[in-house]
Amino acid sequence: FKENNGPTDSYAAISQVDRLQSEPESIRKWREEQKERLEQLDANSRKQEAEWKEKAIKELEEWYARQDEKLQKTKASNRVADEAFYKQPFADVIGYVAAEEAFVNDAEDVFPGTEWERVAQLCDFNPKSSKQAKDVSRMRSVLISLKQAPLVR
Repeated sequence: FKENNGPTDSYAAISQVDRLQSEPESIRKWREEQKERLEQLDANSRKQEAEWKEKAIKELEEWYARQDEKLQKTKASNRVADEAFYKQPFADVIGYVAAEEAFVNDAEDVFPGTEWERVAQLCDFNPKSSKQAKDVSRMRSVLISLKQAPLVR
């Protein structure tokens, strides 16, 4: 004989039967219908969730394929551009020298009132091409306004 502090399984079953017998027929029917509806809704939601997962996996694989294709195309075009650049004589120096010469040539053509135009040439005003995480839109608008209407001294 094993001693228990709580109700035994047989006692729980008897109390459940007593409760079911004591509740009205309409409530018992409603409870059974509700249970069936909930089971059906659960089955539908599990089915829909599985479909969404399959669809998401398929879309993710397609996205990875497109990204890989873009990456391969970019690599190929960069290789072609690098080969063409490095086939030139003194290619390692050309890039720096050309940029410096352009800057010096612009510096020689200094006219009063063109300072902000020169500053604006050094700035990238395309907001989408900016790879910075900070918001520089206010600075961009200030430089554009100074370029259009320079300060008068």
